[in-house]
Amino acid sequence: MASADRIANRVADRVRVLLPMPVGSGYDYRIPAGMAVAPGDFVRVPLGPRQTTGVVWGQADGAVPDDRLKAIAARHDAPPLGAAHRRFVDWIAAYTVTAPGSVLRMVMPVPEALDPPAAEPGYRLADPVPSASGPRITPQRRRVLDALAGEDAVAAGRLRAQAGVSAAVLAGMAKAGLIAAAPVAVRADWPAPEPDRPGIRLSADQRAAVQTLGAAVGGGYAAFLLDGVTGSGKTEVYFEAIAEALRQGRQSLVLLPEIALTAQWLARFEQRFGTAPAPWHSDLTRAQRRRIWRAAATGAARVVVGARSALMLPMPALGLIVVDEEHDQSFKQEDGVIYHARDMAVVRATLEKAVAVLASATPALESVANVERGRYGRLVLPERHSGAPLPAAELLDLRQEGPPRGRWLADRLVQAMAETLAAGEQALLYLNRRGYAPLTLCRSCGLRLECPHCAAWLVEHRLAGRLECHHCGYTRPLPRQCPECGAEDSFVPCGPGVERLAEEVAGLLPDARVLVATSDTVRGPAAAAALVRDVRDGAVDLLIGTQILAKGHHFPKLTLVGVVDADLGLAGGDLRAAERTWQMLNQVAGRAGRAERPGRAILQSWRPDQPVLQAIAAGDRDGFIAAEKAARERYGMPPYGRLAAIVVSGRQAGAVRQAAAALGRDAPAQDGLQVLGPTPAPLALLRGHFRHRLLVKAARSVNLQDYIRRWLSRTPQPGGIRIRVDIDPYNFS
Repeated sequence: MASADRIANRVADRVRVLLPMPVGSGYDYRIPAGMAVAPGDFVRVPLGPRQTTGVVWGQADGAVPDDRLKAIAARHDAPPLGAAHRRFVDWIAAYTVTAPGSVLRMVMPVPEALDPPAAEPGYRLADPVPSASGPRITPQRRRVLDALAGEDAVAAGRLRAQAGVSAAVLAGMAKAGLIAAAPVAVRADWPAPEPDRPGIRLSADQRAAVQTLGAAVGGGYAAFLLDGVTGSGKTEVYFEAIAEALRQGRQSLVLLPEIALTAQWLARFEQRFGTAPAPWHSDLTRAQRRRIWRAAATGAARVVVGARSALMLPMPALGLIVVDEEHDQSFKQEDGVIYHARDMAVVRATLEKAVAVLASATPALESVANVERGRYGRLVLPERHSGAPLPAAELLDLRQEGPPRGRWLADRLVQAMAETLAAGEQALLYLNRRGYAPLTLCRSCGLRLECPHCAAWLVEHRLAGRLECHHCGYTRPLPRQCPECGAEDSFVPCGPGVERLAEEVAGLLPDARVLVATSDTVRGPAAAAALVRDVRDGAVDLLIGTQILAKGHHFPKLTLVGVVDADLGLAGGDLRAAERTWQMLNQVAGRAGRAERPGRAILQSWRPDQPVLQAIAAGDRDGFIAAEKAARERYGMPPYGRLAAIVVSGRQAGAVRQAAAALGRDAPAQDGLQVLGPTPAPLALLRGHFRHRLLVKAARSVNLQDYIRRWLSRTPQPGGIRIRVDIDPYNFS
């Protein structure tokens, strides 16, 4: 019994700490005397010759001898990571076949946020206050004294702004004994949204959806697909769910696919709630990220809006998660930990006992299947909030009425653009190709300029005067001389990009005011706000852009959308090619006619007989979804079967080929599962790494992750070889 007590005592003073690194499942550490720690605490621990920060994950198992056990160095003054969030980290790690520490690293991207920020310099009223015969009180000094009245201390910057004085005035008052220097603690607060401010008048369908969501918030886990046509007011519906969460003291998280393009969304939020939400995206400064992470972790930030990485933020009172444009491919993270934020949002809502709302006008087939299986409720908004009809979609057969040689816009589309602009309305040309031309070749010998690090062509960006690889970012100027045949000035652009379309429009409609909008030209929220303002104020006649213009924008005067190449997304044999094309073309067409003026969409195609294009032209959403479901079910493809991609990569082509072949030979046989490959990946060279791919196809009943873990553990890989697992792959390149 005494021996058992000693073992229990030894285990009680040690804990398992998970570290944000891609190895192991945590390490044991001793709790030093006088320190109290609990699961979820952020602690600083020794690791080799240095110290690092991790999270107390639970009780240690006592297997490490006492003489090898190191002590926790310090506990950070930060809110602990809640039990639900720790389970979320473990769940993602298990599902994606990833080390839990790699997932934890996404939870704590700003280590300095774990400690309260240092106090700011500030001022307070002097004690005692100088007598009436003391220093002269000027109007400026009076404003400072009034601003400090009733305050313990005010930060110097805030005091200058409130009183409208300079730093020199404050320094002079301190020297005169009117005020005294006093440090001010920086608070991780955020202005609280006002849930009871009046919103817009809702339609009957919106009110029904709001009633359902309002009843669900605070009642435990529930998930809903908010399925509404473009312009139906889905945002206003989930705004009311946010309002209900606020009334209940719960936090809300909204995920958007393009956080840099949310100027209109943010304006609508501020109009509804009186203040802006806390944003989370890559354009924030380090100091901003530190403040917002801590405000989310303390619960001070009641509403957070962000890109997919915002899903990992600690939010102790999370009651609602919204995934807007839930079908969007950008919610799938392809690097590091490979996960789909839409699916993981539902998982987190389950663990947090929160409500998940997936909103889209063109929902993913996975979400439709989950509605059919009874996992999600469905809220339908079948009509536009304004009452405007959906735009009519016309197919323009390029085989019959193609553009003249050297042009990319057919006469019918050009005529429609001219008529639209003459009527004082706006038009949009959509082509999902950045730059001037996707391919540059030598007309003397046919050499195609390729990226030296990727199996991809270099894209000409004529405005920037360079060729660029859109996969690794490699750039170079256009060569004067062909490196293959020596011919000078022989390189010609092949195919159109948005810059080339702008050049063509300038010749056809010289008076049109044109704005090109791509991720190259619209960088960050400020640029997005400027774009929205220019279009809204009528400073732009014609928008030419990529997919960033297809998401969520409301331009009342925009009545014509022209799709330059409706076939573009259908090449390559991608499992989801037809679904993505249907989603993107419906979304971009839905930008037209959202106010009182009717809209029109013209889709240029070399194969207008393709079923997906016929469905768009006919407005036959149900028919398209039924056909797509039937095809997927027939071949056991997601969401009616399971897929995983195993990508083997390295810098030596031969070593990668041999490692992939060995891995394929060692694949265990199992009923209901098939391993295809290995074969060179479609993008066989990426960022200097050669790549081979194996594809695992399984029935839904198969534990795919367990199979992959067993498989990979039996085939040790040589040095220099990396194996990447992608459960539920969306990108097959």
